[in-house]
Amino acid sequence: MEGTRGKVKLGTESDCADWMSQLPEDLWNIPLSSLAIPGSHDTMTYCLDRSSPLVSEPPILSVMDFIVPCITRPCLYKWGTTQEQQVAAQLDAGIRYLDLRIAHKRGDFSCAFYFAHGIYTLLTVEDALSDIAAWLKSHRKEVVILACSMFDGLNDEHHKLLIGLIINLFGDKICPNTVNPSLGIMWKLGYQVIVSYDHEAGSSYEELWHQIPYWWANELDPQKVIAYLEAQKRVGRPDGFFVAGLNLTENARYIVTHPCQSLNSLTTRSYSAFLEWVPTQSPGLGRACLNIICGDFVVGMKRFASMVIDLNKKLL
Repeated sequence: MEGTRGKVKLGTESDCADWMSQLPEDLWNIPLSSLAIPGSHDTMTYCLDRSSPLVSEPPILSVMDFIVPCITRPCLYKWGTTQEQQVAAQLDAGIRYLDLRIAHKRGDFSCAFYFAHGIYTLLTVEDALSDIAAWLKSHRKEVVILACSMFDGLNDEHHKLLIGLIINLFGDKICPNTVNPSLGIMWKLGYQVIVSYDHEAGSSYEELWHQIPYWWANELDPQKVIAYLEAQKRVGRPDGFFVAGLNLTENARYIVTHPCQSLNSLTTRSYSAFLEWVPTQSPGLGRACLNIICGDFVVGMKRFASMVIDLNKKLL
């Protein structure tokens, strides 16, 4: 392993595809849960399918979709889309935590799994995970955290099939939950993937980690999101991996009263507040330290990932 002690080459826009391998040697043995890691919220929503059935929604929405699908579908699409770039582009931009909301279509007798956010995605889980596996083969020292959750429409048999799919695809690249991972340990043992599985069906698998806590403000105002995260910091960080979510949450009233807007336009207008807050944060084990910082439209929002990566300089 070639040493880079003393060299600080972190999150410039051009080198984020391999930022972990470019970290200074002094950071190689720090637990990954103490590093600053950029993530994408609802990673797979860039490929939502407007013609798909609705995922479990309030009955009123199903009625509206039956009566006026020409209004309901575009609305679900523009407010459900939180990312615009393919998963490989997100990884190239430095994103290392992927928020994967998995579902099985109701009435579908196949074993295909999709992602979902109001409506299902065009891309299947198998195709997306295969893309991630291919990317990792070209970036041997990068580590990706896959946070699998929601599991709408999955029964016990579906969970067995999905877990088998994940383990078969990534094989010995998966870091077991018995390891306290640092970059040095991951590289030494050949691991590149950490999989958290937010369902009891995964509890007996050594390859799967428990749910990673996500600090979600559930607020429309960016200042209220920041205030919520600051309040959480005063309570203190959890042990291990956890996520601070820099994502806005719209409500029905706002959507109805702002018909020409979308989550993208709302986020774009608010992102400056988030980008001012990020550089004031610190990674590490301290009570108020952060670990994974997640956002919407992470590729389009300039320097989000590199700002998070640059926080690791504070550990030197």
